[in-house]
Amino acid sequence: MSDANIRIPEEAKDRLAAIAAAEGLSLRAYLARLAETMLTPAERAERAEQARAALKKWNGYAPTASEESDLDSELDRRLARVTGR
Repeated sequence: MSDANIRIPEEAKDRLAAIAAAEGLSLRAYLARLAETMLTPAERAERAEQARAALKKWNGYAPTASEESDLDSELDRRLARVTGR
């Protein structure tokens, strides 16, 4: 196992350490678990494509790029409304 040094704001480190401690983990163990469970952009894109293919096979749903963009914009708008951003 290799060590890595990263520079983040003290507040971020303290927050991550508190989250880790609440789960009974060290900061190192928490970050390792986080890295194992997060998806890379390529993995997210692959899963999105698999979901699109499954929807198309299941019910014929195959939105165009323009429709996807419109739906993404609508989702962003709704999320902004509920999060106050």
